[in-house]
Amino acid sequence: MARKRKGREISGIIVIDKPSGMTSNAVLQKVKWLYQAQKAGHTGALDPIATGVLPICLGEATKFSQRLLDSDKRYVTRVQLGESRDTADVEGEVLATAALPVLTPEKIEAALAKYRGEITQVPPMYSALKHEGKKLYELAREGVAFDIQKKARQVTIHQLTLLDYGKDYLELDVTCSKGTYIRSLAEDVAKALDTLGYVAVLRRLGAGPYQADMMMTINELEALKPEGSEDYSSMDNRLLPTYTALESVPIIQVSLDQARDLQFGRAIKALDAGDKPLPQVQLRLCHDQQEYLVGFGEMDAQGVVALKRLVKVPELAALLS
Repeated sequence: MARKRKGREISGIIVIDKPSGMTSNAVLQKVKWLYQAQKAGHTGALDPIATGVLPICLGEATKFSQRLLDSDKRYVTRVQLGESRDTADVEGEVLATAALPVLTPEKIEAALAKYRGEITQVPPMYSALKHEGKKLYELAREGVAFDIQKKARQVTIHQLTLLDYGKDYLELDVTCSKGTYIRSLAEDVAKALDTLGYVAVLRRLGAGPYQADMMMTINELEALKPEGSEDYSSMDNRLLPTYTALESVPIIQVSLDQARDLQFGRAIKALDAGDKPLPQVQLRLCHDQQEYLVGFGEMDAQGVVALKRLVKVPELAALLS
C-alpha cells in the first residue's frame, strides 16, 4: 500500500518575486512550507543574484512545469563594461580589465544586432550544465581549469533592446528562448563593443504566460496567513489555476460524462471538434460557473481525444464520483 503524502492536496501556480541572494530552490521550499503542499516545483532556476518572476507549481500543476521550463523568458539586465569576472556576474572575482569604448547609440545598436535571432552561445563556466557527470559550477568551485571544452548551443533572442547606457554600462531588455544565458549574452555584447563585461543586475519580467504584474513577494505571501493560524484561504485565493500553464494550448470542453470516461482512461469524441488533428489539447469541464482542468491530450482528425496527462484534484474527484 502506497504511503500517504504529508501535506495539503493543493494545486495551482503562485508567481513569486524572487529576492536577490536567495536560490530558486530556497524560494521553492519556503513556498511549499507556507502552503503545506504535498508537491511543489519551480519552472527553471534563476541565478542567485537575479530577482523577479519565479512561477512555483503546487500539486497537480507540477505535471506541467516542464512546459514552463521550455517557454520564452524576458529579462532586464545591467551590463557593467570594462571588466570580466569568473562567474560573469557581480558576485565573481575580477579576471581582467579593458579600456572603455566611446559609446554611441549607433555603435551599441550595431553590437546588439549581431545577437538577435538564432545565435550560437557558449554557456558560462558557472552554470548547472554538466561535464562528465558533474555540474560546471561545482568544477569551477573546486578550482578545475576553465579550459574545459563547453559545447556551444543554439538559442533564440527574440528581442534585444537598449533601455539606457552610460560610459561604463548598458541596460538591456531581452526576450529569449529557453536555455539562454544572459551572462553569456552580456559578455558577447561587450566583446562586440571591443571591451569586457559582466551582469551587474538581472531581473526577470516574464516566464511564459506569467508576467511581472502577477508577482508577489514571499513576505506578502507569508502575511496572508497569521502565525499559528490554520486558515489558508487568503493564500489559496492567490493561486492561479493550473490551466494557466497551458495558455497557448487549444481548449476542448467536455461534459461530466466525458470527464468520467477520461478519468478511467477511455478516449472520448470531442463536442466541439474541427476537422484537423491537434497534437495538444487541454480538456476543461465547466460546471456551476466553475471551470476545471480535467487533463491534457491529443485529438485526431475525427475528433477522438486520447488523454496523455490526467489532473487529479479533490474538488474534481468529488464532482465526478
